[in-house]
Amino acid sequence: MAAFLLRRLLSSFFVLFFAVSLTFLLTRLLPGGPFDREKGGSARVQEALQEKYKLSGTLWQQYTSYLNDLAHLDLRVSTKYRDWTVTEILAQKMPSSLKLGGIAFIIASTLGVLLGSLAALRRDTPVDWAAMLGSLVAISIPSFITGPFLVAVFALWLRWLPVGGWGDARHLILPAVCLSAPYVAYVARLMRNSLLEVLKSDFLRTARAKGLTEAQALVRHALKVAILPVVTYLGPLAAHLLTGSMVVESVFNISGAGSIFVNSIQNRDVFPLCGAVIVYCTLLVVFNLIVDLLYSVLDKRIRLHG
Repeated sequence: MAAFLLRRLLSSFFVLFFAVSLTFLLTRLLPGGPFDREKGGSARVQEALQEKYKLSGTLWQQYTSYLNDLAHLDLRVSTKYRDWTVTEILAQKMPSSLKLGGIAFIIASTLGVLLGSLAALRRDTPVDWAAMLGSLVAISIPSFITGPFLVAVFALWLRWLPVGGWGDARHLILPAVCLSAPYVAYVARLMRNSLLEVLKSDFLRTARAKGLTEAQALVRHALKVAILPVVTYLGPLAAHLLTGSMVVESVFNISGAGSIFVNSIQNRDVFPLCGAVIVYCTLLVVFNLIVDLLYSVLDKRIRLHG
């Protein structure tokens, strides 16, 4: 186990290194620069700003300078919002995205597993057809349509929930439902197909032959194996949901981390973009490690080796 964790730690470092390096280099290679819209932007002003934000010199010099600052845990300052460091931007934007994404993840994982399991156990019945039809609809309709529809029905027509913004728990319901809806469908379909395969497996027939009831065989054996593909999918999904959604946050007027990715590219603001990539990749690495550990817990045949 120790060798496995050490190997994953080293590989995670290289993943973060290459992700940040690629983000920095590609952003700097895009046409235009962060100071092109500067009022009265003479050549001297441009040079002074580039010098101030350490974007002068060759691309290699900019890159090595940035890596040196990262090594000292300095994420630098935004070139667009110049009174804000990247750390301050992330600290302001991330909490709302983490809270919203966490609730959406819980909804997607629990409801998806329950619907998928129910559909598999009631195969070719109205329950199965309704669950799969609902999944197809949820996958097919994009969030920028689902969001306004939920607002129109539950906020403007029924007046049960607020239209948008960020406040108490009531403000979280509509965006969390909108964000989780397609992923509930993905998880449900994945769980259904996986459980159907497991229900036909030899080891489950053996468990029944040894005297276990259908419910005991399902809980003790079938679900543990059937949920493995779902767990694999939930690892990257958690990282994706926790780092925000530009569409959902825009529809519901939430100041979250989802806007950092798009706005930073539009403004050629490389440092917040790299900071957001670091957060995303760190979450991705952590949740993938959790997935590997869960594999060994759910299926005793799986062993983690260095």
